[in-house]
Amino acid sequence: MVSSATLDACPVCRAPAPRPFLSVDGRDYWRCAICEARFLDPRQHPSREAERAYYLHHENRPDDPQYRRFLSKIADPLMERLEPGARGLDYGCGPGPALAAMLEEAGHPMALYDPFFHPYPAVLDRMYDFVTCTETAEHFHRPAEEFDRLGGLLRPGGWLAVMTCFQTEDERFADWHYRRDPTHVVFYREATMRFIAGSRGWVCDVPAKDVALMRKPVEA
Repeated sequence: MVSSATLDACPVCRAPAPRPFLSVDGRDYWRCAICEARFLDPRQHPSREAERAYYLHHENRPDDPQYRRFLSKIADPLMERLEPGARGLDYGCGPGPALAAMLEEAGHPMALYDPFFHPYPAVLDRMYDFVTCTETAEHFHRPAEEFDRLGGLLRPGGWLAVMTCFQTEDERFADWHYRRDPTHVVFYREATMRFIAGSRGWVCDVPAKDVALMRKPVEA
């Protein structure tokens, strides 16, 4: 069982009193009854140094055809919704921003931001027609704040494109490969993505499992 310690609020939706979920491999996980997220106890988050060291082992090259096929799961439905020449930000792009390269090749100028590999805060002072967040949201230590920030980067009518492996069956959580990554600290369901969008007044499309396309409303 999870320890008897308590948490004041869900880090994803800020709802009070999340409940203990599971303890496995020395880690304590919690769940939220409101947004349905599961998440690691914040007191057990990896350090910034440990995170960066782990990311350096990733081999996601922009010229890797297999990796590009993987990213097409989010790139294709996003591009179907974008106007020609729409400008975007790849948020959490990592050391090899393959998705940004694919979108650039399709005629969409891209900016890059990553707290470890492209730590340039000036790009966060602009607004964009779309923001991509691919295999990044599961690393957010403060997801509610991050989604607020991402919404603030979007122009009215803009798209936030998120790809992360959706959590489904609780019975499989302990052995789930996604959980075993030490830098993955929050796990979303499709329902979680829809809650994140709906609570901010955004529309949410789920064109495929693990992909959520959220649209900020067009203001009058």
